[in-house]
Amino acid sequence: MCNILEIIKSRRSIRKFRPNPIPRELIEKILEAARWAPSAHNAQPWRFVVIRDYQMKLKLAKAMAEAWRRDLIKDGVSIDQISRLIEESVRVFTSAPVLIVVCLTMENMHRYPDERRNKVEYIMAVQSVAAAIQNILLSAHALGLGVCWKCAPLFCPDVVRYVLKIPHNIDPQAILIIGYNYEKPKPQPRLSLENIVHYETWS
Repeated sequence: MCNILEIIKSRRSIRKFRPNPIPRELIEKILEAARWAPSAHNAQPWRFVVIRDYQMKLKLAKAMAEAWRRDLIKDGVSIDQISRLIEESVRVFTSAPVLIVVCLTMENMHRYPDERRNKVEYIMAVQSVAAAIQNILLSAHALGLGVCWKCAPLFCPDVVRYVLKIPHNIDPQAILIIGYNYEKPKPQPRLSLENIVHYETWS
């Protein structure tokens, strides 16, 4: 396996995939990596729905697209542009061999009598789920798979819950589209350390 820093630096967001199916063993390997992510209170607030069936991918993609269409109309986007955006969105979600819908549960997080601390607990759960997602991205890349992290469920959580029969107390957070790379994108520019790091104090 490559050096971890090389895996981090060479990972790309992949949106075009070869049609080859992904063996279940590989899917479970990357989910095993997610399972070992750090989490607040060791609450492990992540849950996953794995979608491989084309019709289910299409049903989910179309349902989310309709929710997005309503938002785009409110935003004043032209009908032609909306059609192009919707068509591409459905293509991206349905062309990936596997979708992993990443969800959040507050079941094992702490509960407080005040809203302020409960809000902090929710943020801690979100951060924990994000750590699990990063483990998936890196382990998938190390195993020769490409992934793109999509946040569409945040804009239409009830739609995702309805299509996938997710309980009302579980929050869909992201969809990871996964497959064997059809493309090899160039690295995106990164801010230098000088632009993002402060030592001791901000200034």
